[in-house]
Amino acid sequence: MKAELRKEHDWLHKLVGEWTTEFEAPGTDAQPPTVLKGTESVRSMQHAWVVGHGRGPMPDGSDSESMITLGFDPDRERFVGTWVGTMMNHMWIYDGELDSSGRVLTLSSEGPSMDGQKHILRYQDVIEFVTDDHRTLTGRVQNADGQWHDMMVVNYRRR
Repeated sequence: MKAELRKEHDWLHKLVGEWTTEFEAPGTDAQPPTVLKGTESVRSMQHAWVVGHGRGPMPDGSDSESMITLGFDPDRERFVGTWVGTMMNHMWIYDGELDSSGRVLTLSSEGPSMDGQKHILRYQDVIEFVTDDHRTLTGRVQNADGQWHDMMVVNYRRR
């Protein structure tokens, strides 16, 4: 058995490399925005999958790590993947699609609410290439009224 490689795999391969990260979450009336800097190393698994390993601080100063896997399933015509991080116990399962511009990959998932409640919400991680050496990831959640709310933005710059 051999993986069928397509142009979508080429798109994922643009993620391969060494990146600096700058995470920003909006503040509240009582708190300023949170800005944290880290790194990400993304490698290719024979062009069929990409695997990214992120490292950086948490707002409380503790260390965190994350791991993302992304691929493309030609049978489903969908991007697929997972994300895990040391700051939570949930494994995020991605289902995604590339927009018509070829610059924006929207990865949809479901997971626990971030407010400590026990209900499941819809989330999206939206990866956009600004240039070949600068990309963003916007994390957003769908509110009860169906509107999407941006929770955070990460800027990635190639080292």
